[in-house]
Amino acid sequence: MIISILPIASLLASAFFMLAAGGLAGYLIPLRAVLEGWSTFQISLIAAGYALSFTLGCFITPRLVLRVGHVRVFAVLAALMSISLLMHALVVDSVAWILFRGIAGFSIAGGYMVIESWLNERVTNETRGTVFSFYMAVSMVAVMAGQFAVPLGDIGATTLFMVAAILYALALMPTGLSSAQSPQPLTQVSVDLRGLYRKSPAAAVGSLLAGAVSGSWFNLAPVFAQQNGLSNAQGAAMLAVAMISGALFQIPLGRLSDRIDRRYIMAFSGAVGCLFCGLILFVGIGNIYIFLSAVFLLGSVLLPIYALNVAHANDFAQPDEFVAVSGGMLIIYGLGTMLGPLLSGAAMDQFGSSSLFAVIGLTFAFYGGYAYYRTFRRQQVSEEDRTDFQAMPLTRTQTPQTYELDPRGDFAADEDGMSAGE
Repeated sequence: MIISILPIASLLASAFFMLAAGGLAGYLIPLRAVLEGWSTFQISLIAAGYALSFTLGCFITPRLVLRVGHVRVFAVLAALMSISLLMHALVVDSVAWILFRGIAGFSIAGGYMVIESWLNERVTNETRGTVFSFYMAVSMVAVMAGQFAVPLGDIGATTLFMVAAILYALALMPTGLSSAQSPQPLTQVSVDLRGLYRKSPAAAVGSLLAGAVSGSWFNLAPVFAQQNGLSNAQGAAMLAVAMISGALFQIPLGRLSDRIDRRYIMAFSGAVGCLFCGLILFVGIGNIYIFLSAVFLLGSVLLPIYALNVAHANDFAQPDEFVAVSGGMLIIYGLGTMLGPLLSGAAMDQFGSSSLFAVIGLTFAFYGGYAYYRTFRRQQVSEEDRTDFQAMPLTRTQTPQTYELDPRGDFAADEDGMSAGE
């Protein structure tokens, strides 16, 4: 394993600094927004700005790389990441923060794509699974480290914004000084929403709803924590236990979905999510340990459901369509991450902070109900045509380049290698 990781250590270091800064900023910005007295809907607009720009970054970055190259694009994007955080500290205004967060979303998406394309270039089909798993572990540790850095500072001061900006700048150094050859051009995103829906309605609708759940959780759970009197450390623990639970339960859920109709596991996940959202609404935060236990159980399905959608969509695709189908699903997921915070933010303003879990619970109900309904409309794919489930990074939105790195992209990698050899 060490032999597989050493050649990509500098790339993983860049990814670690980026993800740590992203974890810090993702937790800090909603907390500071609450401190400024902004409404939850205003905070949700900031989140939607990030999600929209992240999706646009997946379209635009490959074109920029074709024009000026990986290193220059990554350097500019790292500078934009730092600038966006510093501007949050300089101009404390809700409308301005929508723009600043949008700059961050665009540049972070591009940064992920460049790093992941480098990683993909440095792995073989034999080492791809090991590298992908290690990359997921680095992602999770980095994001949690960034989140737990927030309680160490004052959210009302500028210091934490500066720390995040420094981390983004540090992300440039390992990659900028690397002597590794620039990789192949980035994956171009193509969108055929009708085609994706025709190929797999359950996966397409499920990706939209999974995005709504994820967008609401990551952006507004910190607001819920702040408005209900949780300390910054308790809020970081809340986010961490959901993440850890997702990592623990993603593989068992996925492996079970390889054995039976995946839509039954999607329906079961929806029912579990709905149940534990209801439990959280019932028990509240009176006892922090019971609350965190309920969040841990909710996390078992809150984050893994998107990976189930990707696996189900690819059950009905040809092996060489894996990256294209998964990239298209990602765009649908991105739309969900925009809509989710807007719906949850409006509900929280109207009915109180606890309505976050009511909205997430209802979304889970639709997710599970639609998946179960589809079992009556279409037979499951034959066992020999199924793709194996693969765990996905739980800590952030993926990019199309993530699917190039995914072990299920081996077929596409082989095709690219053949083309290059020819």
